[in-house]
Amino acid sequence: MAMTREETQALIQEVLEVYPEKAKKDRAKHLAVNDPSVEQSKKCITSNRKSQPGVMTIRGCAYAGSKGVVWGPVKDMVHISHGPVGCGQYSRAGRRNYYTGMTGVNTFGTMNFTSDFQEKDIVFGGDKKLDKMLDEIEQLFPLAKGVTVQSECPIGLIGDDIESVSKKKTKDLDKPVIPVRCEGFRGVSQSLGHHIANDAIRDHVVHNRDNDNSFEVGPYDVAIIGDYNIGGDAWSSRILLEEMGLRVVAQWSGDGTLSEMELTPKVKLNLIHCYRSMNYISRHMEERYGVPWMEYNLFGPTKIAESLRKIAEFFDETIQANAEQVIAKYQAEYDAVIAKYRPRLEGKKVMLYVGGLRPRHIVGAYEDLGMEVVGTGYEFAHNDDYDRTMKEMADSTLLYDDVTGYEFEEFTKRVKPDLVGSGIKEKYIFQKMGVPFRQMHSWDYSGPYHGYDGFAIFARDMDMTINNPCWNSMQAPWLKPAAGEGEAPMAASA
Repeated sequence: MAMTREETQALIQEVLEVYPEKAKKDRAKHLAVNDPSVEQSKKCITSNRKSQPGVMTIRGCAYAGSKGVVWGPVKDMVHISHGPVGCGQYSRAGRRNYYTGMTGVNTFGTMNFTSDFQEKDIVFGGDKKLDKMLDEIEQLFPLAKGVTVQSECPIGLIGDDIESVSKKKTKDLDKPVIPVRCEGFRGVSQSLGHHIANDAIRDHVVHNRDNDNSFEVGPYDVAIIGDYNIGGDAWSSRILLEEMGLRVVAQWSGDGTLSEMELTPKVKLNLIHCYRSMNYISRHMEERYGVPWMEYNLFGPTKIAESLRKIAEFFDETIQANAEQVIAKYQAEYDAVIAKYRPRLEGKKVMLYVGGLRPRHIVGAYEDLGMEVVGTGYEFAHNDDYDRTMKEMADSTLLYDDVTGYEFEEFTKRVKPDLVGSGIKEKYIFQKMGVPFRQMHSWDYSGPYHGYDGFAIFARDMDMTINNPCWNSMQAPWLKPAAGEGEAPMAASA
């Protein structure tokens, strides 16, 4: 049974009691009880602020936002992690951005290119090393269409001039070398990295073909923006758009190319899936080129139908009729999925804590299966994300921004969800607690989850996780009796 507004508020106050007064006052601003009637979330929740020192934040850094999210999936460019080897290795292939091509020949997304900073580079600087590295990349990978230089923390701290090196090598190599000042210490989270990456695309990419008329534009040209093709998501989305009669000129950055990014200003409509990471460049194209943008959501049949109709309204009656045909075409398929899995998932409660778009976008897919999202929050949202989220959530839902490890665990103990959906850092904590868990950043090595095909996989994965009999046999390690003690009671089934 869902908690009342008073119960949810009491839970927040109870969890906050562990903090010192100053920390309690700060964290209270980031925890709220949802009220769908509130127009502006800033009246009830604070976001995009520095994490409280000493707490276990789950956020990433600006480098993660630029290299790991926006730039990294652009498949025909080499992305240098400029700094020590660790950041590049951690971000390499971690997001499962699927792509087509020959890795190491004309695609490079899962390769780790690093300048491998050592102590001497910190002392003497790495500009000469970067210059030499760019020559080596050109020799070894001549089919790369360009290079980005993704700065790690030491680059900004020692003041290396990656801009001058990039400008020189762009001329020497006759291909773009793009400096990206995404040092991890910048900003409060990976969100600033998204913004920095968008600004680099604005300054170095989208205007490159302004005077090129060789591309024949069409009346139904669109671009998919902010879809990183996790497990093939962008491909599932693209199928539906093309069946409607639209021509997808570009998709970025999952399975995307430099040429597609350059062509994007020529489309009739930009379609944004992840608002947080790509709204900046979409707004720029609207201001400079007059290209409108629209958010869409392809999680679950209800939201898919809403989005396809909303997109079709921008075009003529032919596209609108096609949209209805596409929705009708897949109805038997998704009705069968719901008929199979809804009886097994009806009434199950879910708590989410993810980044980007998922804390609100995926709610509809759970609701299509009869499930209830009882708590949600973002790692790096701004208040305009919560403005959108509060409309999607039921009254009195628990909202938590930049939730700490302690808060998340305590909320889970009290709310007792049947499923937690969050990231890899949280996965094993909750599994050890005996709570079914899905890794909702990269679909726990599954996917796609977008589109009608993806909905079938999503439903199967949720059922497979929640109804796995292992949870009835699990006991958290800290509940097991010490040697010589009597048997402790088994942990309750989640």
